[in-house]
Amino acid sequence: MFIYAHRGASALAPENTLLAIQTAIEHKVDGIEFDVYQHQQEFILIHDRWLHRTTNGIGSIESMLLEQIRLLDAGKGQHVPTLREALECIGDHCQVNIELKGVSNIPNLLKYVDDACLQYGIPEAAILFSSFDHHLLRTLKSCKPSARIGALTASKPLDYAAFAQALEAEFINADVTFVDKNFVFDAKQRGLKMGVYTVDQPEDLVKLKSWGVDAVFCNNPMNARLALK
Repeated sequence: MFIYAHRGASALAPENTLLAIQTAIEHKVDGIEFDVYQHQQEFILIHDRWLHRTTNGIGSIESMLLEQIRLLDAGKGQHVPTLREALECIGDHCQVNIELKGVSNIPNLLKYVDDACLQYGIPEAAILFSSFDHHLLRTLKSCKPSARIGALTASKPLDYAAFAQALEAEFINADVTFVDKNFVFDAKQRGLKMGVYTVDQPEDLVKLKSWGVDAVFCNNPMNARLALK
């Protein structure tokens, strides 16, 4: 079962920072997941639209200039990184799951990622785009049919993984609270891979592996690896 570091190794370092990414790489994770917002023509790593939970800033992302956001402390002296900085840090070390939060220009994002991957030697096949915004995923897939996408859900739909199949997703990534054996089976029957977030309890990890789950997103991927030995 594939282990992604959720927002980097966020149990060990401030989430969505270069330190969290570097920590995950040092522990040889299979992949790293992080969240991206668009700020004018730049893309930055941050989970919330409002700054106060993960930085010492106040207000929304849109209320500040990029230069001001970059000066904020995101924990342990870390700044809010750009997507390019994150991709440079990861290079060809592992897989990358870019979760799209507030992104308004998909063509710009795709060119940005393609250019960074070319510059830093990241294979196109190493990039997975995911989002709860399924309209965004549909636009992304129409702009780049070869893009790998993961459709996120925090529910257990009546038709299980049908929505992800309709989006031509590779993965359905679902909240651990709502995943059961039937959900996993349905995804597999549709030719989808099943990812589950956020999984840090050993009992959950062992159970999900026994059901054939393909990937888990963990705040402490090192503990997850130990639990699955």
